[in-house]
Amino acid sequence: MSYKQTKILDVDKINDEDKKREYISDAAMWISEGEVVAFPTETVYGLGANALDEKAIAKIFEAKGRPSDNPLIVHIANRDQLSELVTEITPAAEKLMEAFWPGPLTIIFKKKGPIAPNVTAGLDTVAIRVPSHPLALKLIEAANVPVAAPSANLSGKPSPTTAAHVYHDLQGRIAGVVDGGSTGVGLESTVLDCSVDPPMLYRPGGVTIEELKEVVGEVAVDPSLKNTEDAPRSPGMKYTHYAPKGSLTLVHDVSRIQALLDEASEQGKKVGVLTTEERAAEYEADTVIACGARRDLSTVAAKLYDSLRQFDQEDVDVIYAETFPNEGVGAAIMNRLEKAAGGRVI
Repeated sequence: MSYKQTKILDVDKINDEDKKREYISDAAMWISEGEVVAFPTETVYGLGANALDEKAIAKIFEAKGRPSDNPLIVHIANRDQLSELVTEITPAAEKLMEAFWPGPLTIIFKKKGPIAPNVTAGLDTVAIRVPSHPLALKLIEAANVPVAAPSANLSGKPSPTTAAHVYHDLQGRIAGVVDGGSTGVGLESTVLDCSVDPPMLYRPGGVTIEELKEVVGEVAVDPSLKNTEDAPRSPGMKYTHYAPKGSLTLVHDVSRIQALLDEASEQGKKVGVLTTEERAAEYEADTVIACGARRDLSTVAAKLYDSLRQFDQEDVDVIYAETFPNEGVGAAIMNRLEKAAGGRVI
């Protein structure tokens, strides 16, 4: 499906509250009519459609170029909508919702009711979260349906953290984009399966495993997060993701990076390095991007996808990236970088 023009509803730059309400109403109407609309959440921009409408959900997969055997996350505006969609809320899920909703935590429940089968890829579970972004909540409330929404990018590309990223990837493929400015967390939500005991972490994200353990105690970890030969079971983790066009390699020993850059440059490659504010001045390369501060990894998370997209804008052929501690938000950063690098690690 194609559109002559993907409409931008620029809520971020207007002060007229009536106009903002009109834009949100328009976007909600498109969703209720079976269209696909991109909108901001506190993590990344989502590509939303009515989770009860199988044909609308098919448009998400078509727009992204994403295989339809990958489950989607359902976004709701409040906990009252849960009872229509799930068979059971476990004690662990109760504690987690109390601690982290609204926010960047997706919880997997046993499903029931009217969720479209292509939302869950035929599974007997459904992934649900309540986003904390005010525009996302207003849009879901106005649409008056649960909204399935993966990241609003072409499949395999870095997730979008601005409306401009969405427009670059999906212009002509979707009805509209609600522009709410840059997102905050910058990485997708944590995905935790509470249909099993103990709960199992399928995707690290904006809520860390350390924070989860503080609330529910034991948390198991999906083996695919440690072993790439195992097929991941989380929405958005089944296929290669987040990759820039250039070849990305992660380098644990930063003292080796300059030599690697020099070698690739001598081969006629345009080279880049993904680093932090603390080390940016140490490198000589065609493109040096500091994606945040190592002393505060939340800044790295917030800028990671935008940084990867900048390498594409500079047509960089070969990229070497520093690595980060695999704990706290660093675990989510490394998970995304490892996916983006396709397993290329030195």
